[in-house]
Amino acid sequence: MSVVGGDRNIQRLISSGRQSVEKGQLPARLVANAEIHELEAERVFGRSWVFLAHESEVPEAGDYVVRYMGDDSVIVVRDESGSVRAVANSCRHRGTLLCRTEAGNTSHFRCPYHGWTYKNTGDLTGVPAQEEVYGASMDKAQWNLTPVPRLESYNGLVFGCLDDAAPTLVEYLGDMAWYLDLFTKRSAGGLEVRGEPQRWVIDANWKLGADNFVGDAYHTLMTHRSMAELGLVPPDPKFASAPAHISLSGGHGLGVLGVPPGYEMPPFMNYPEEMIEGLAAGYGNQTHADVLERTIFIHGTVFPNLSFLNVMISKDHMSVPVPMLTMRLWRPLSHDTMEVWSWFLIERDAPEEFKDLSYETYVRTFGVSGVFEQDDAETWRSITKGTQGLLAGSQKLNFEMGLGVLGRDPDWKGPGRALSSGYAEQNQREFWGRWLELLEDVDEDRVVS
Repeated sequence: MSVVGGDRNIQRLISSGRQSVEKGQLPARLVANAEIHELEAERVFGRSWVFLAHESEVPEAGDYVVRYMGDDSVIVVRDESGSVRAVANSCRHRGTLLCRTEAGNTSHFRCPYHGWTYKNTGDLTGVPAQEEVYGASMDKAQWNLTPVPRLESYNGLVFGCLDDAAPTLVEYLGDMAWYLDLFTKRSAGGLEVRGEPQRWVIDANWKLGADNFVGDAYHTLMTHRSMAELGLVPPDPKFASAPAHISLSGGHGLGVLGVPPGYEMPPFMNYPEEMIEGLAAGYGNQTHADVLERTIFIHGTVFPNLSFLNVMISKDHMSVPVPMLTMRLWRPLSHDTMEVWSWFLIERDAPEEFKDLSYETYVRTFGVSGVFEQDDAETWRSITKGTQGLLAGSQKLNFEMGLGVLGRDPDWKGPGRALSSGYAEQNQREFWGRWLELLEDVDEDRVVS
């Protein structure tokens, strides 16, 4: 029997939350709950495929980065044979963190406590004074670094999973893979990460970032209204209502927004012509190219905490809009604090001048001090504070947008359940529903706070 915390009604809250979110209402107490935070590591992050790195971050043998899966620190490394591996950043002797730097290159990892040494494959190769204190017959193979049980890559995106019984990554992604192809297979050279991922801490619950990106185009009307007034986005803030809002299985979801009626925008997000030549051939079908041709904004979340944004935007009011792509991870630090990891990605074979311009646009808009990013961060902090306490926590939040009102978009060419407006909360309902499904305790012998 496991007892977590002191509130023995938390499972009833989770169960009732599942029922109410289907009707478009979410108990506010669920947003940033300390007891639930303890469950998430095991039941959400312990069962889901979690993004770790892009393969371009470890291009050479010996390159490594340190990443996180829930509470676990993980070393992602390219070994001497060229294979990408992921192992626990924890010495098998006393559990000491092996890597104290976030990235580097090495053929071996040596523990700073007692000197146990491992190859970058994770194999234990050196134990100081082994024969004297352990004996010559010590089987070092039993004490290799613990590998992440499941490690797979999709178009260069490396994911890990702690659950041996989980489906394959492609099965887990489902139809989301089709949409990831929109930007991961756009050019023959594929994507590369430019620079180190930016990182910052926000006093907000991690799910608010995932919720925002999974389907919230509606907030553009108010939160980013000043950006429209400054000319960084189309002048009518309602541009984000252009379809489609697309729900997928497993809590994944996204918005693929087109050009507003009467507003002229260059095709294919204004990517350089040499990058879009043969686009249909690169995708292997015409449908991806047709979807991308009149798209200006793609945002979404791969459940639980990987989000992406591919948008054509201006870096300032004097500049023409250019496309940029960012992926971000919402890493939970506590129930009311998250660390944001933000990657800038660009086509490997793009012209250098375009790479520089796209990167500058990212930094000014959605980098750590970007004008759009600051808008969102303050809102998420406010929600986290605004759902705490006895009175605020007793409320139910309205997630009804589009429920019973919006119909399917008959013209949408991609997979999933696409609605006829980008202003909807179908994706948010399904994101929170999947989260609650994983949290719900089905073991009658288990007592949870």
